[in-house]
This record gives sequence, C-alpha cells and structure tokens, in this order.
Amino acid sequence: MPRVIASLAPLDGTLHDRRQRPWRDLRISLTDRCNFRCSYCMPRSRFGPGHRFLPQSQLLNFEEIAQVARQALALGVRTLRLTGGEPLLRRDLATLVRQLAALRTLDGTPPDLALTTNGSLLAGQAAALRDAGLNRLTVSLDALDDAVFQRMNDVGFPVAEVLRGLEAAQRAGFERIKVNMVVRRGVNDGEALPLAGHFREHFGSSVVLRFIEFMDAGCHNGWKMDEVLPSDELRARIAARWPLLPLPATRGGETAQRWRYADGAGEIGFISSVSHAFCGDCTRARLTADGRLFTCLFAPQGHDLRPLLRASQGGETELREHLAGIWAQRGDAYSEQRDKLRLLQPERADMHVLGG
Repeated sequence: MPRVIASLAPLDGTLHDRRQRPWRDLRISLTDRCNFRCSYCMPRSRFGPGHRFLPQSQLLNFEEIAQVARQALALGVRTLRLTGGEPLLRRDLATLVRQLAALRTLDGTPPDLALTTNGSLLAGQAAALRDAGLNRLTVSLDALDDAVFQRMNDVGFPVAEVLRGLEAAQRAGFERIKVNMVVRRGVNDGEALPLAGHFREHFGSSVVLRFIEFMDAGCHNGWKMDEVLPSDELRARIAARWPLLPLPATRGGETAQRWRYADGAGEIGFISSVSHAFCGDCTRARLTADGRLFTCLFAPQGHDLRPLLRASQGGETELREHLAGIWAQRGDAYSEQRDKLRLLQPERADMHVLGG
C-alpha cells in the first residue's frame, strides 16, 4: 500500500490534491462479482468458472461503507456512486441506499446518490431502490442488436431484459437516466447509430446516451489503440445523420462532453479518456469492495482502509485525517501521460474491481 505521510490537510471542505483538484465524487464498489463477461472488463478467458472472487469476510459491510462515505462527505464529497462488479448482486442493497441517503454533505444537503448497473436485474429492483433514496441511475448497454449484445456480454443475456429494466426504472420515477455504451472499433461500433436512433425515438430527453472510448483499464481486456474509436470520429458519424449542437458542462469535473440534437430530440455525451484526457479536473476517488481507496482508475494499487475501519482503537476523526492525507498527496494524471505510464505501470487494477 502506498505510504501516506501525516499532513495538515484541511478538514473543512477546502481539501485539494497536488494539482489543486477538489475531492467531490466517491465511487463505491459493492462487489467484484458480475453476471456478465464483457470482453473489455471481465473477459471469460481470465474470469472463467475457476476464478476466485473475494470471500464475504473481506467485503466491507454496510456500516463500514457508510463510515467511509460519511467522512468523505465531511471532506467535501458531494456525489456517491454505487458500482461493482454488478452492484445489484449485493444482497439487501436498498438497505445500504437508505443508510447513504440519510447522510449529509458539508452544506447539510443529502448526497447526490447514483448507481451504475448492467441492467440485468434492474426490472426487479428499480422501485425499491428509488423508494430507498437513490437519485440517479446509469445503465450499461453496448448494443441494440441482440446477437451483438449477447456476444458482448458473453453469457447469452438478451438485450430485451435490459430494455425492460430501463422501462421499470422510468416507472419507478427515475428521471434523466444515463445509458453508457463502450465503443470498440470492429466489435460493436456499428451499433452506435442504432442505439442513438432507438433512444431518440422511444425515450427522447428522458435518457442520455453516452459513448465511452475503449480504455486500457486493467491488464486483461486486450486493449489495442487501433480498436479505439475516437469520440470526434464517432460524433461526426452521428452528426451526419442527426445534426448536433454543443452543450456546456453541468459542473466541474464532468467526464462527458455534452451535445444535443439540433431538432430537440434529446442529448448525448462522449467520454474520451483516450483521445481527450480530462485528468486536469478529475474529482473522483474509488473505494473497492474490500476497502481499498484508489485515486485513479488506472492506478496499480490503492490504500487499504480496513485496518482503520476494523481496529478496536481509533475512530471517525482518524479515518477522516487519513482520507484527507491520501487526497492531499494525489497527483494522478494517467490519461495525460498514457504513452509513458503504460511502460512504467505494467500492472493496473481491473475495471470490475474499481467499478469504472
């Protein structure tokens, strides 16, 4: 674990890292398990039947997760995003959502509480999660054509069930749902326009489709630069069919460049970590299911919080100071330095561990 040097980092919400970036977002992985085997995240060749996932005893329990979240909010975090693996596999998830929704930010308001899911179990859980206090929802969907989608998830899961989950989420009261498509040239890039057309026609402004460049997260997804379809090229394809107009960012540290259809049929976004790095205003840290805090999606290792969380001595203040020290020493800028760091950092944590 990287050594954290004791510091006088501020504990009043003015905390910044070495590049003067505030901490505003905490992504919380609830499990390293997933029921899909997407090639860009958990390829079956690496995560087959014999793969050993974390035992239950190593997972943070709900109280430990809430403890980290409480102290992160006390340091200026505003958004808590639940991820996986597949977070809907975590038992009694609505109970955790209720606990996190009861926390407060520095200004006394509830946190912006979001969740990212592959949508396979969403139809049966959307209403309970909304009732528990979940604010926002992001669903991963990499193709509209069922054959392509089943090849992408590599478990034969039908696209119709994910679409059914989206409809259930709308009925439950979720607004402005985001749908993320990871675009891999030569694999599913032909599905970008069909997906855009589907959501324009059937969902309009109630769903925001976002296209994510295929990234070199982890070391097992066979990443190659020639399989990256740059966002600029993809946007040109879409704009040739439906003219687009740029939109301003809604807040600092936003990952997606936003565009709207000129005819008013909704909004799309592009997340371009490879072609247009956005390290300069990144405000995110990631907590793994077993309690390690990562300050970059591409980091080789994290800071283990379990000794503090499970010690008989110590408490909330010590945890807050430790978290502040980690962030104050942060200088990550992997995407800006990708060519050099890929050689220096042969090992990186896998996407399903960090939650994207």
